[in-house]
Amino acid sequence: MLKFFKGVVAEMKKVSWPTGFELIKKTAIVIFTVSLVMAFTYVVDLAISTAIRYIK
Repeated sequence: MLKFFKGVVAEMKKVSWPTGFELIKKTAIVIFTVSLVMAFTYVVDLAISTAIRYIK
């Protein structure tokens, strides 16, 4: 078990962690992308709901 944790620590030292600016930039990109997908899904849902109302 100790060997496992030593391996984990060794691998974590190899990790390239993002800077604060990179983290903020990538978080903004994710929020923007999710917002676009959410808006697209809303519009498609609204269109399908409207079409179903007209079919009835």
